[in-house]
Amino acid sequence: MELGFFLQLLLNGLIVGALYGVVAMSFVLIYKASQVVNFAQGEFLLVGAWVCWWLLTAWQLPFWAGFLVTLAFMTAFGVILQVVVLRPLIGEPVISVIMVTIGLSIFFQALMKWMFGVFAQPFPSIFAADQVRVLGLEVQSVYLLSLAISVAIMLGFWWFFTYSKHGLAMRATAFDQQVAASLGVSVPRVFAMSWAISAVVSAVAGVVVGVVNGVSSALSFYGIKVFPAVILGGLDSIVGAVLGGLIVGVLENVAQWLDAEVLNWGNMYQIAPFYALILILLIKPYGLFGTEAIERV
Repeated sequence: MELGFFLQLLLNGLIVGALYGVVAMSFVLIYKASQVVNFAQGEFLLVGAWVCWWLLTAWQLPFWAGFLVTLAFMTAFGVILQVVVLRPLIGEPVISVIMVTIGLSIFFQALMKWMFGVFAQPFPSIFAADQVRVLGLEVQSVYLLSLAISVAIMLGFWWFFTYSKHGLAMRATAFDQQVAASLGVSVPRVFAMSWAISAVVSAVAGVVVGVVNGVSSALSFYGIKVFPAVILGGLDSIVGAVLGGLIVGVLENVAQWLDAEVLNWGNMYQIAPFYALILILLIKPYGLFGTEAIERV
């Protein structure tokens, strides 16, 4: 492999991996706040992408305006979903809530197909040039936008959890809900906030992927693709989610090249992250940065 080609693979993998890391943080955010794994995360990407596409094509809004309206819509969407569907389940077994998220996943997939059809729809062009050169390497313009947005979201998460009142309340709730409630933290409000933030961040990722590949039901598969990154980094670690996303992004690109040039298996691009997931869990069952649970009987 030539050095230039290897660097191109590495750069593309890191950019895609940063986007995976952002979606993985959404997984972790909900899990830390409510101990629930949201299997409808991929559908958040799908809904956000379709809403933005509809605003740009049906209402002819400029991209920046449609993007901001989409974020506002997804904020309300996340809050309403948590209050109407999930809040009544507080106190129920965790498996019940997980099954509800699976049901939501199926429902939103069917709803989006009914509203927008089953065929992929391209986003309107938003860049004057599809590709730009960075340090001698060809990079798609939307990937640079994706990288900038991903870094901004990661920095925003760091500031939110370190300095903001709501972020500290969310950290307290993640540590112990009963203690947080006794200190005056509104646990239901924290739950709603975590779902709203998760929906907004996922919508950003959905729009970016939609600009690259078009919008279709295949976007929901990103919820499954990101799952290895979440488990690999640690289900309750924001830092682990970012690192896991970067690892999965690079691994996918290297596996795709290895499959095309050497193995010729045809599916390494999709299954390599799951192989890595199994190997990591054999060595560190809680992921690279996950908190080990110690239960005394």
